Amino acid sequence: MTAQTDSLLRFLLPAAGVRGVHVHLDASWQEILSHGSYPPAAAELLGEACVASALFTGHTKVDGRLSIQLRSSSPLRALFAECTAAGTLRGIVQLADEGDAPRDLTTLGDDAVLAVTIENPGLDPREPQRYQSLVGLGAAALDEAFEDYFRQSEQLPTRLLLASDGTRAAGLLLQKLPGDEGDSDGWTRASALFETLGKQELLDVAGDTLLLRLFHEEQAELLGERELRFACSCSRERVEAMLQSLGEDEARAAAEPTGAVEIRCEFCGREYHFPLTEFDILFHDAAVPVPAPERLQ
Repeated sequence: MTAQTDSLLRFLLPAAGVRGVHVHLDASWQEILSHGSYPPAAAELLGEACVASALFTGHTKVDGRLSIQLRSSSPLRALFAECTAAGTLRGIVQLADEGDAPRDLTTLGDDAVLAVTIENPGLDPREPQRYQSLVGLGAAALDEAFEDYFRQSEQLPTRLLLASDGTRAAGLLLQKLPGDEGDSDGWTRASALFETLGKQELLDVAGDTLLLRLFHEEQAELLGERELRFACSCSRERVEAMLQSLGEDEARAAAEPTGAVEIRCEFCGREYHFPLTEFDILFHDAAVPVPAPERLQ
């Protein structure tokens, strides 16, 4: 097994007219897992979603953050994974009591929604530009659902493989370049080589070695690599802004039983303590609030 780092690697198969992105997560994936207690299928799906969010930042221009969110009324209540332009990752799964995520996403039900959201800075930092696309759930696996999405939304042949276990997560994305770039059977060759790749090999082998092994005859060109790491955007100021958005009456009602509001970030486990004695300052002497943190709806 080859030594790994948490990284995103962009590459090109020039003769075939194909571009690609490879992602491997090690320490960052273990950090995300450490903040939750997930059954096997949910953990696997979360790892795949975290990898996909990173892959897509290497495929699409993202100046802020890109998130993948799945909601349903099944035991898998919500799945959220996010990667920023700075290469930071976070993610969570919300499950019904004693439930687990299904292995077949088509069983989630008619109300299930899978969305990809890009949030880039706007002229006003308090009002970012948001672009959201809905992904159909006509495929059993997450990577197959995203393959269908790219084919339909960008009308370009796309291959995607996602894999995760208890210690690592990885993914590979291939897409035909638009127009007539590449020779006539370039995509066919690249796709056939992609088909030889299994999930275990994807997890075990480092990106540059994997590309050399798969595409040595295509002479893959490496376009750039960047590190990935776990980080959470929560802060006391952002939690204060969330409480202010709830309103003083609701916040006081929540604090009455214990004399304080205790809030724990689901992404990183950090705890925030707001005693009733600080509410006058919080609600009447507060500075201009920062945007409230994103929450699963």
